[in-house]
Amino acid sequence: MPLDPSRAGGGAPPDLAFVGTYTRSGRSEGIHVFSYDRPSGRLTERSSIEDVDPSFLVFDPSHRFLFATSEGLTDDTGAVVSYAIDPTSGALSQLSRQPTGGGEPCHLAPDPTGRFLLVANHLNGSVTVFPVDAEGRIAPASHFRQHSGSGPGPTQQGPHAHHVTFDPPGQRVLLTDKGIDKVVVYQLDLDSGELVPNDPPFGRIHAGAAPRHLAFGRDGSYAYVNGEADMTLSTCTYDAATGALHEVQVVSTLPEDAGGDDSSFSTAEVAVDPAGRFVYVSNRGHHSIAGFAIDSATGRVSPTGHVSTGGNTPRHFAIHPSGTRLYVANQDSDTIVQFDVDSRSGELTPTGDVTQVGAPVCILFS
Repeated sequence: MPLDPSRAGGGAPPDLAFVGTYTRSGRSEGIHVFSYDRPSGRLTERSSIEDVDPSFLVFDPSHRFLFATSEGLTDDTGAVVSYAIDPTSGALSQLSRQPTGGGEPCHLAPDPTGRFLLVANHLNGSVTVFPVDAEGRIAPASHFRQHSGSGPGPTQQGPHAHHVTFDPPGQRVLLTDKGIDKVVVYQLDLDSGELVPNDPPFGRIHAGAAPRHLAFGRDGSYAYVNGEADMTLSTCTYDAATGALHEVQVVSTLPEDAGGDDSSFSTAEVAVDPAGRFVYVSNRGHHSIAGFAIDSATGRVSPTGHVSTGGNTPRHFAIHPSGTRLYVANQDSDTIVQFDVDSRSGELTPTGDVTQVGAPVCILFS
C-alpha cells in the first residue's frame, strides 16, 4: 500500500527523540521532545507538551504528525491524540482527540496509506479503528472489535490486547493478545474502515505465555513475540501470502542464574536491529536486556547475553535507526540509559550517558 501522495512532504526534523511518559507518576508532564547529538548520542530536552499518560507514540507514514495513546484506566477515559510536528523545532501542538471505547489504550499503528489509525485497548482486549484526514485530525471510530477468551495464567481471565502492527507488505493487521495467548490476524477494508478476520484468523502462542509485543525480522518471514508472563521469546514463521503465523521455537529471556522473586518478573519490549541480525527483549524485575542472534537461514535465535539496564523497570527501549545505539526507558528510575551496539556480536555496552525524565515509557526517534 503506497503512501497517499496528498500526504507527502514536510515531516519531523531529523535527530529528534520523542518520549512518552506516565504522568500518573506525578514526575512528568506528558510528551517530551529531545534533540539527538549524532557524535555522542546524547539527548537534550527541547520542549514538552502536557497530556495524560501518553504511553505509546508513533508517526504517521509521512512523519508530519505524531499519534499518542492517552492511557486511561477505565472504559470511558482512554483516548488517542494527534499532534502536528513543527518542521523546524519538532515542537508539538495538539490537533485532535478521540475516545477509544476501550480501557487502557496502550499501543497504536497507522495503516500504510495514513488514512486509518488502529489502537489496541488492553483492559478488556479490543481494537479500535479511526479514520484520519489529510491534516492529521482523527475522526470518530469507524470500527471496534472485541476479543473473547481466556488463558491459564492468573492475569489471563479475559482478553488483554497489547500490540498492533501491520505486516511488512502492509496487507494484514497482527494484534497480540496477552489474555488469550494468540496473535489475532485481520485485514483492513480501506473503503469501510472495518477489520475483517483473516483466514486463518490467528496464530497460537504457547499456553501461559501472555504474548505482549511482536517484531518482524528483516525479510518479514519470521516474527518474534515476547511472553510477558513466562519470560520467553517465541520465534514464529510468517507467511505473507496467507497471514499464517506458527510458533517454532521458545527460549527463555532470563539467564540460568537469574534468581529473585519470579512473580515480579515480566518482559516488556521486543525489537530487531535494523540489520536484522539480532533481537532484544527487556526484562522487568530482572532489570535487563536479553540479546539473541538470529540465524539468517532458519530465523531461530540463540542467546548472546544479558546486560543490566542501569535502572528499574525497563518498560521500553528503542534502537536508533543507525543501529549503533540502544536506549532503555527505565520507568521506575526516571532515566533513559544509552548503550553502544556492537554490529558484529550484538553486544550492548553502556556509554555512561543517562538522560533524566520522569517515568519514561516510550522512545521514538525521527
